Amino acid sequence: MPEGPELHIASLFVNRMCDGVVFTGAVEKSEVNKNPEVPFCCDAYCIKAQSRGKEVRLTLTPIKNDASSKRKIDKRQSQQSTNVVFRFGMSGFFSFTLVDELPKHAHLRFYTNETPRRVLSFEDTRRFGSWQPNGSWQKNRGPCILFEYESFRENVLSNLTDKAFDKPICEALLNQKYFNGIGNYLRAEILFRLQIRPFEKARTVLEGLELKDDDKKKVKKEISVAETTDTTAKKRVKTETPDLLLLCHTVPWEVVNLGGKGYAPAKRDYSVLQAWMRCYSVDGMNSLNDHNGRTIWFKGDPGPLVPKGAKSRRIVWKTQKGDHDYTDSKKAKRTHTDSIKKETSIKKTDNIKVQRKKESSKTQRGSKRQEKVTRIVKSESADKKKQPKAGEKRSLKVPPKTGSNRIKGRRVKEVNKNNSTTCKKSTTKAKPQSHGTK
Repeated sequence: MPEGPELHIASLFVNRMCDGVVFTGAVEKSEVNKNPEVPFCCDAYCIKAQSRGKEVRLTLTPIKNDASSKRKIDKRQSQQSTNVVFRFGMSGFFSFTLVDELPKHAHLRFYTNETPRRVLSFEDTRRFGSWQPNGSWQKNRGPCILFEYESFRENVLSNLTDKAFDKPICEALLNQKYFNGIGNYLRAEILFRLQIRPFEKARTVLEGLELKDDDKKKVKKEISVAETTDTTAKKRVKTETPDLLLLCHTVPWEVVNLGGKGYAPAKRDYSVLQAWMRCYSVDGMNSLNDHNGRTIWFKGDPGPLVPKGAKSRRIVWKTQKGDHDYTDSKKAKRTHTDSIKKETSIKKTDNIKVQRKKESSKTQRGSKRQEKVTRIVKSESADKKKQPKAGEKRSLKVPPKTGSNRIKGRRVKEVNKNNSTTCKKSTTKAKPQSHGTK
């Protein structure tokens, strides 16, 4: 799921692409998506984005000029600005393309007033993402880890008696009521840097931290997107002593400052982020499922609150290219049909190989049978050659066939032409005895 840094990168992308661009018409929703329609229609309006934790808000503001003020106002035209709050789910992101290149899973579209027309669209392959027209930030989410650091720190330390902090620290870090913007890979990197056991009780980890007066002076309460720069994030790292709550603020800023695409599971190239990671899905690290079934990566002892029967799981990085890119580089897309074609071609080649093997085995069997037949024929022809022709005398060495079997001097069975069977006692002549001379 995209986390705080990815949502902020998405808002920066929208502001960069929509800067000075005029949009027109109604906001269009795809038919298959179940999210509500956005009741906004205007001849000319602009779009600005802002992120807060795991949410992004688009503000649609009508552009007023002298010509529009003189014309009669259409009832369908929106005169007030509208906010649309997005939550990305598992695979949501923004893209800005030509109308002719509209993506397949573009579920909410904002069209420009130019030629050729372009479109800002919210793409979501799995449709787990959502948007709320005329929406606001969710009340059950805590202050943003990026832009409301002091409020975030105070919210955590003043509520340590909450039952949420009875859980392991790795599970508490995913609670958006207190850690708005922290996700699975960020919690692993933060705990690894401080060498905190992931299944240590959250309260015992956070009890020693305090909100000092010096910290209040160094960090502003509310920081807007426009005022925040990379230099401010670097200064905070130097001026404050590192602890768990501080790293919840600085580590996400490191991801933003990488200049890459961040982490979003929709067929992305993770080369930049993967090189930055020290713990999450890194070879040599341990992994276990927490009580919610989420995988936590760590090194060494996991801690006392490990779930019973917890299993290790390995994550395979998907390095498929061609999905949304918040940079200017264009890459060839790999479609679902391409993968199907490759699979079918592999299957065909496998079938051909099996067929050839069967045919070769059949030919081998046939040749063996043929050899046997030829041997039999040759033996028969040899026997025929041995048999005497008509009118020739039989050799005395070869005894004639009598049609009877002799066992120890007795004729057992004899078959005549009339199919009659006769048994005869063989008569044996006594050998002449030699009488010696007296």
